[in-house]
Amino acid sequence: MKLKHFFKKEYRLPRTELLEHTLKNFSPVEKLISTVFVITLIIGAASLLYKVNAMFLIEIPTPGGELREGIIGSPRFINPLLSLSDADRDLATLIYSGLLKATPEGKLVPDIADRYEISKDGLSYTFYIRENARFHDGVKVTSDDVLFTLQKAQDPALKSPKRASWEGVTVEKIGEREIRFTLRQPYSPFVENATIGILPKHLWKEADAEQFQFSPINIEAVGSGPYKIEKIKRNNLGIPFYIELSSFNDYALGRPYIESIVLRFYQNEKDLLDGLSREEIESVNTITPKTAMSLETTGYRIEHAPLPRVFAVFLNQNNATFLAEKAVRRALNLATDKDAIVSSVLYGYGVPIQEPIPPTFLRMLAGAATSSEARLAEANALLDKGKWIRNTETGIRERVKGKEIQKLSFSLITSDTEELLQSAKLLKEMWRKIGVEARMQIFGSGDLNQNIIRPRKFEALLFGEIIGRDLDLFAFWHSSQRNDPGLNVAMYTNSKVDKLLEEARSTTDIEKRISAYTRAIETISDDEAAIFLYSPEFIYVLPKKIKGFTLSRTTTPSERFLDVSNWYINTEKVWTFFAKK
Repeated sequence: MKLKHFFKKEYRLPRTELLEHTLKNFSPVEKLISTVFVITLIIGAASLLYKVNAMFLIEIPTPGGELREGIIGSPRFINPLLSLSDADRDLATLIYSGLLKATPEGKLVPDIADRYEISKDGLSYTFYIRENARFHDGVKVTSDDVLFTLQKAQDPALKSPKRASWEGVTVEKIGEREIRFTLRQPYSPFVENATIGILPKHLWKEADAEQFQFSPINIEAVGSGPYKIEKIKRNNLGIPFYIELSSFNDYALGRPYIESIVLRFYQNEKDLLDGLSREEIESVNTITPKTAMSLETTGYRIEHAPLPRVFAVFLNQNNATFLAEKAVRRALNLATDKDAIVSSVLYGYGVPIQEPIPPTFLRMLAGAATSSEARLAEANALLDKGKWIRNTETGIRERVKGKEIQKLSFSLITSDTEELLQSAKLLKEMWRKIGVEARMQIFGSGDLNQNIIRPRKFEALLFGEIIGRDLDLFAFWHSSQRNDPGLNVAMYTNSKVDKLLEEARSTTDIEKRISAYTRAIETISDDEAAIFLYSPEFIYVLPKKIKGFTLSRTTTPSERFLDVSNWYINTEKVWTFFAKK
């Protein structure tokens, strides 16, 4: 019984009894003050705990979300061997993957290959395919798929745009996951070719060259890239106007975060922008700088980066002999306000350049920080020194040469695109200030290429060149490329530059290659070989919800998707040690 009463008996600590007694004797005011104090203490403690907890929390991406993007044009060949349009290339970039892939910064990194080796002589490239590389239908990617894809690329009957890149290359299967490419001579930019998307042989092996172009797999594509086709909607003519893609769980580099990408196709920029205003889509690209400026002022997120394109005035010294004088070329360059062209023609979506490469390639040479008045004064002084005297009636400079009066006047030829037309008009006004007459001649792009550029029938040509990510300047500035089909439209000749360009394209040593290009570029710029104007920028309207996006060096619009698997919309906060390393 005593034990039973022991457990039933209530026990109180002396201090507890004292606290209860004290509280009972508090006045109403004292009770209120005590209550406020206790509540404040609790809130303070909770706030402190929250801050301490926050110190150990980080935000990480989580799967989910949707991106709706509009594209001008309709896809026809979602096939890396046949892609021709922007719509084709956009989808091929999302659906297919190559042995290597480019990063937004321009580096080449493994994709379905986990590594590769280059022989010491620079002739052989051996790639090793990842064990976990899979096509969207679950079939393993092997060297047979790579061999098949590249044999098709080399097939003249297929007429693939990629054929020139693989011509003369021997493709050899070494093992199930090992493939080797052998070149006839060293060519350091070759490794860029390994970014070509790989086709699944098991789906394409029965198709001959003619059937390739008509196969339904050109639209219902199966690749090994970050996204796979989920749904296709067609109009009454059977042309796709809507394609929904879903993230591929077994993508070799990891499942993308954004779960769904919906692409809608429009006929022109007006329809594209109408879709944007209706919120049918939330992302667009390949719009004009003027449109981009208008969208940016209304609050849209605009991402932009220089394209590897160089716009310049190329001077044919054979057809206008006074252009062979470096002082004249220098004066024209000094009188050219490149900032004004970028501002008024490109609405700021471009970068003035002083050399034959775009910015972000190697480096950017800044122009002299002098005023336009100082540049004009220097230009006039150079022409005065060359005995070019202004005609008091016409304002155009002239010079007596023997019995002939030479006028500082030449034709400036360009295409009928709006940006080039505006640029040409500005150049004409700028050069007029130093007594030089530029007579504008405008051609359609077809006529310009066939009748002007190829036969080199011009005195001055305002034109753009696409350099590409590999920065191979050989075709543009080597003396052997002065005649068609070479692209040395400036007809530039310099034996020192020739040797440097040959060295750059043959060495596999990156530092030596950069050094050779740097010296070649400095020489070309010092020779005033052309009047380099600007590199335009790629413009991308992207919703603010997209995170993890990087845009640095983009050679084609489709390359905005280079790191699409790292984009994300949804996030969550977790403790640091729970986050993936």
